Amino acid sequence: MSETTSTIVYLIIAVSEIGIVLWKGAALRSDPTPTLKVTVSTFVCSATVYVLAAPAVYRALGTALGQPSFATLPVYVGILCCFAHTHGLTLLWDPHLRERPNALRRSLISWTALYALAAVVMATLFCTADLSGPADPLRFNTLYAHDPLVLAFLLVFLATLACGTLSTYRRCRQNRLDDPVLQHAVNWFARAMLCVFGYVLCATPAITAASLGSHALDQVGVFGSTCGATGALLAGYGLSGAAISAWWRERRDRRLLQPLWDLVVAGVDKDLAISDHSVTSRPLWNSGFRLHRGVVEILDGLRILGPWTSPQLVRSVYSLHQQQLTAPQPATPLSPKELESIATAAAIRDALPRLQAAQQAATSAQSRPPAGGSAASLPGVDTPMWQERERLLAVAGALTHPLTAAALAHAQGEESTGSVSDR
Repeated sequence: MSETTSTIVYLIIAVSEIGIVLWKGAALRSDPTPTLKVTVSTFVCSATVYVLAAPAVYRALGTALGQPSFATLPVYVGILCCFAHTHGLTLLWDPHLRERPNALRRSLISWTALYALAAVVMATLFCTADLSGPADPLRFNTLYAHDPLVLAFLLVFLATLACGTLSTYRRCRQNRLDDPVLQHAVNWFARAMLCVFGYVLCATPAITAASLGSHALDQVGVFGSTCGATGALLAGYGLSGAAISAWWRERRDRRLLQPLWDLVVAGVDKDLAISDHSVTSRPLWNSGFRLHRGVVEILDGLRILGPWTSPQLVRSVYSLHQQQLTAPQPATPLSPKELESIATAAAIRDALPRLQAAQQAATSAQSRPPAGGSAASLPGVDTPMWQERERLLAVAGALTHPLTAAALAHAQGEESTGSVSDR
C-alpha cells in the first residue's frame, strides 16, 4: 500500500476501534469484570497504535519531536502491548488455569514480565541508535537494519512477538470453553496469531538481507506489515464480533417479544412494567439488560394471567392437531415444543379478555379468577429461568399461528353452543 492509502486505512481502523472502546466502556460501567477491563484496554492500545502508525501521523510526530523515525518506538512497543493483552485474555479464559489460581497468577506475572522487559530493552536500544536519517514509515525495518543497535531492537521485537503469538496460538487451540462468545473469540485469536506470525516470517528474511546490504526482499517486509495488520483486525473481530452479534440478537429478540409484552404486561397491568420507557425506549446500549427486564415483566404478567386460562383450551390445541394429522390432507407434524408454544399462545389470547372484563367490572384489579383456574394452567411454567427467553420467543411467534386461531375459534364455538343450550 502507498503511504496515502495506509494513512486512510489505519485511521479508519482507529476510528472504528475508538467506537468499540466507547461501547465496551459503557458496558464496563455495569459489568466491571477483569476480562472486560482487559478488552477495553486492548482496544485503546490498538487504536493508539493505528493512529501513530498512519504514515501522515508518523511523519508529523517525527517532525514535531525532531527525530523523523521516533514514532516507530511507541508503535512497536504498542504492538507488543496489544498482543500481551490478547495473550493475557487467553490465560484468563483457560478453564484449566482458572481451576488453579496460583498457576494462573504465575503465568500472568511471567508473561507480563517478559513483555515489559522486552519493551524496556527495545526502548534502550532505540534511544541509543543513530536515527537521524530520513523517515520511511513502511520500510523502517529494512532502511535501518544496517545499524547494529536497530538490528538488535528489531530482533528483540520479533523474538518476543514470535514467542507470544505461538504461545497464544497453542493455548487457543487447546482451550474448549462452554461460553460460545468466548469460544468465538478464542477461535479468531488463533487465526490472528497465525497472521501475526506471518509478519515475523516475512520481516525476518527482509531484515536479515537488509542488514547484509541487500534490499531485494524489502517488498516482502512490506507485505509482512499487511499480515500483521490483518492479524490485529482478526483479533479485534474476535473480541467484538460475537459481542456485536449478541447485541444484535438481543435487540431483535426484544422486538420479537413486543407483541407478547403488549398482551401480558400492557394488557394485564401496566404497573408490571419496571420503567415507563419499557415500551418506547430502544437505546443502543444496555440491550441485554432491557431484554432480561422485558422477560421478567412478561413472566410477571403470565403469573397473573395463569389462573384465568382454560385447561380445556390447552387440551383442544393438542386434539385439533391430531385431527389435522388424520385429515385427508394431513398437516405437517409439529414438535412437542411447538405445540406447547401454540397452546400457551392460545391460552393467553383466550384468558386476557376475561381478565380485562373482570378488571373493568371490579373495583379492584385483584379480581377472583374462575373456578378451576390455576397458575399451572399455562404450559411451560416449570421452564428453567435460563431457557425462558427462547420459550417466550416461541410463544410470541405462535400468537398468530393458524392452529392458535383454530383453537380460539373452536373454544368460541363451544362457548356459543353452551350458551344456546343453556337457554
